[in-house]
Amino acid sequence: MEHENRTALKEFILAGLTDNPQLNTALFFLFLVVYSLTLSENAVLIAVISSNTQLYSPMYIFLRQLSIIDICYSSSVTIRMLVDFVSEKRSISLIGCSLQMLSYAGFGGTECLLLATMSYDRYVAICHPLTYLQIINRQTITAMVLVSYLGGFIDGFVQTGFSFFHLKFCGPQQYIRSFFCDVIALIEISCGNTSLNEVILFSLVGFIELMSLVVILLSYLYIIVAVLKIHSSEGRKKAFSTCASHLVVVLLFYGTIIFMYLRPSSAYSPEQDKVVALFYTVIIPFLNPLIYSLRNREVIQSTRKLIHLWHVNTKLQCQ
Repeated sequence: MEHENRTALKEFILAGLTDNPQLNTALFFLFLVVYSLTLSENAVLIAVISSNTQLYSPMYIFLRQLSIIDICYSSSVTIRMLVDFVSEKRSISLIGCSLQMLSYAGFGGTECLLLATMSYDRYVAICHPLTYLQIINRQTITAMVLVSYLGGFIDGFVQTGFSFFHLKFCGPQQYIRSFFCDVIALIEISCGNTSLNEVILFSLVGFIELMSLVVILLSYLYIIVAVLKIHSSEGRKKAFSTCASHLVVVLLFYGTIIFMYLRPSSAYSPEQDKVVALFYTVIIPFLNPLIYSLRNREVIQSTRKLIHLWHVNTKLQCQ
């Protein structure tokens, strides 16, 4: 009977953000603009870092990877959400749902680990400046980035595997009270015992969150101690300014993820969860390049040069 229930499921129906047709139209255009800006901002940042040899330092290499991840992370959720705004039936197949969950969880976990890696990079830069390029060399950077992707997608495969091979769903259709395929939403609609999935979810997500957070907290603890030893107020200000953007991004990303996943099941609210999920899947990838760029003189100057060069080339082609 359990096998019949599992194979009978053909698709999921997504609740979306709202059932109001007029509001759906307005939200479609709003999030289309946000998504377009997200792609543009991150693409420009990638192009600026890739085209300027002065930005080939480890910090900017990690930042370029963060932009790549943000594009993929946002796309895994936003494209489907935009389609559903203009669709009468918000159905998604089992394969479509599993691929969305894999990409969303994989890139989300990768971003967690990459932010921890970036905090370690700042620790070495401030606390060990004389040996910085020896410690954070090309091989180390490559290894850190690969470990971030590997850890993130192990998380994604585990979440997806346990959701689609261990959870049991009754009936040909299941209604997901969310705008995308999230493991929490699937646990809620399962008609079987979900205790193992909940343990796996909280253990795995908790481990990645906790491990990353410990690295970040320890890195910044040592950074604060090192900066306080600097006698010059200008020197302390400069040292802290190199970490300010990263700290803001960490607080936004980790704060929402912890609130979303590391809560008791009794505290879940579908409407509240939609707002929180919308923030960390759509808004944060839009904000990240702005946070890193607006206070970074080198990135601003390089962006202006790239825009000027593009403008000159365009004029020459027109002539």
